[in-house]
Amino acid sequence: REVVRLSGGWADAGRSRPWRADTLVMPYSLSKVFVALAALAAVREGALALDEPIAKYWPEYGSQGKEAITLRQVLTHRAGQPRFPETAAGLDPLDERGLRESLARAAPEYTPGTSLGEHALTYGHLVDGILRASAATTLGEMFHDVVRPALDLDAWFGVPDDSLERVADLEYADPKWPHRLHAAPWLRIPEGVLDTERTNSREWRQSVFGAANLHTTATAMAGFFAGLTSEDGPVRALLGPHLHTELLSPQVTGFDEVFGTRLTWTLGFVRDRGKIAKGGIGGSAAWWSLRHHHACAYLTRRLDDHSRAAEVAAALGDDLAVVGED
Repeated sequence: REVVRLSGGWADAGRSRPWRADTLVMPYSLSKVFVALAALAAVREGALALDEPIAKYWPEYGSQGKEAITLRQVLTHRAGQPRFPETAAGLDPLDERGLRESLARAAPEYTPGTSLGEHALTYGHLVDGILRASAATTLGEMFHDVVRPALDLDAWFGVPDDSLERVADLEYADPKWPHRLHAAPWLRIPEGVLDTERTNSREWRQSVFGAANLHTTATAMAGFFAGLTSEDGPVRALLGPHLHTELLSPQVTGFDEVFGTRLTWTLGFVRDRGKIAKGGIGGSAAWWSLRHHHACAYLTRRLDDHSRAAEVAAALGDDLAVVGED
């Protein structure tokens, strides 16, 4: 049950639109949770398997040392492609095909499975390529046709026309914010993903850039996390018992080069003994407390660090610090 819902502030820099409970905002990497769910839904349908080489379905991908990479390695950020290659520099962020093909042609930055680094911008394009090749569908279609209705989510990869007026404009809390990001080197290509003029455009909001541009509400994310671990909840119904357990179970623990800290990945979340969580650059975060059995989501349009989300978590007795689970 919903215990508290707080909405405050403005949905635009001009302060003409109050933030409401149904305000949509782009939470950056929180989007990756739903990319993972789309992939796992296809696994349940039998279109592909977690531990088969991706090249079995997507032959063009199986080159340059990527022949044995599996979907499990992609979902746990061990595929060796944490950023787009230099050959993708100059591509438009909305050039889905060009970006996808650049990953298929590129060599991994390290031997897949030997290191760890959040696939900050590549996650969605990799899964999209896998789904196109194995299931004859796209990430956007799998999310909207299968995942979204199963979870009854107010969330979109590609905001429909009649919901565009609900989308909050992103802005920097500090003009220097992008330059302070530890992950900045992994966000450089393609240019424009941190450009608020671009990300506030209708074109971007109605596109699919899976690693980053889900648009959703805090209410939807809190509700999703509240039912995440339930044995009779919608996530388990979508995936079935086996894949639901796989989704939530610790998969790999190590030093994540992109996060700059030691952490534990499941197939879609960061996990430790206190929480199952996911956040995004800019300050948005959502989590399920394993200790207190409650869910919370804090979504913001003012791009900054996670200090505000951490304050909200602390008020609930939670700690958003990332700690590897041994």
